Amino acid sequence: MLTVTAAVTPKGERRRCALVSAAAELLCEGGFEAVRHRAVARRAGLPLASTTYYFSSLDDLIVAAVEYIGMREAAVLRSRVKALPRRRRGSESTADVLLELLIDDDGPNTRAHEQLISRYERYIACARQPALRDIQRRMMQQRAEAIAEAVDRSGRSVGTGLISTLLFAIDGAVVSALVDPSGTPRATARTSLIDVIDALAPYDHQRAAG
Repeated sequence: MLTVTAAVTPKGERRRCALVSAAAELLCEGGFEAVRHRAVARRAGLPLASTTYYFSSLDDLIVAAVEYIGMREAAVLRSRVKALPRRRRGSESTADVLLELLIDDDGPNTRAHEQLISRYERYIACARQPALRDIQRRMMQQRAEAIAEAVDRSGRSVGTGLISTLLFAIDGAVVSALVDPSGTPRATARTSLIDVIDALAPYDHQRAAG
C-alpha cells in the first residue's frame, strides 16, 4: 500500500510553497538574519511547527528560498529582455538598458534598495554555504545570458569571456555605491559602464553591413 506523506499532498505542497515564499520575502527585506522559524511561520500564516515539519532545518528552508528568488528573478529578466526592441544603441543608451535589466533601486530606505543589498549578501553567503553555490552559479549564468541578449538587441557584440567582465564592472560599482552615500548604485554603475561599454561590447559592424 502506497503511503503518501503530508508534505506531498496538495495541502502540504501549498503550505510548503507558502513557507518558501515567506522566507524569500524576509530574506529580500532583511537578509539572512531575518529568516527565522517564527518569523517565517508568522509571515506565511501557519503554525510555528510547520517550518520544522516541512523542512529538515533552517538552512534547508533558506536554500529553498534562495532558489525561489533565483527562479523569480530569472523570469523577470527573461520578460524584460524579450520586451527589449532591437535597435542600434549608443554607449549611454546601452548602459541604461543593461542597468534597467539588472538594478532595481529607488534610493535608500526603499524596498528595492533593501532587495539589492540582499542580492549581494547572497553572493557573499555562497562562499560560506556550499549548498547555495550551485544555485548562485545558475543565477549568475542567467544574468550573463540576459546581458548577452540585451547587447545583441542593441546592435553590439560581446565575447563570451567579456560578458563576465561587464557584470564585474556593474557589480563592483554597485557594491562600492552601497557603502558610499555620495552616489546611488545605478548612477555609479552607469558611470563605470559607459567608460567600458564600447571596448567590451562594440558595435557589430558585420551585421550592420549585412
